[in-house]
Amino acid sequence: MSKKFAYFYFLKKEPEKIGQIVPQHVEYWQKLNLMGYMGGPFSDRSGGLIIFNSESKEKAELLVSGDPFGSEGLLAQTWLNEWIPE
Repeated sequence: MSKKFAYFYFLKKEPEKIGQIVPQHVEYWQKLNLMGYMGGPFSDRSGGLIIFNSESKEKAELLVSGDPFGSEGLLAQTWLNEWIPE
C-alpha cells in the first residue's frame, strides 16, 4: 500500500551553482514518474516542497537521497515525513 510523503528542502545561499543544478533536479524528479507527485520551489527560491507516494519511509528516503541538490552539496536542511492529508 502506498503512503504519501512530504519532502521540504532548504538550499544553501549559492545561487549560481543552484541555477546550474536546477535542470538536473527537475529532470531527476520527473524521470521518477512517481504517483501523487507534486513539487516546486518556494517563491523566494530558498528551497521547495515535493509531495509523492512511496511504499515506505525507507524507500522515500532512498528517492530523496538521489536528488542532485544533495549530491552537489547544495542542501542546507531537509525534512521528510509521511503526510496524511484530510
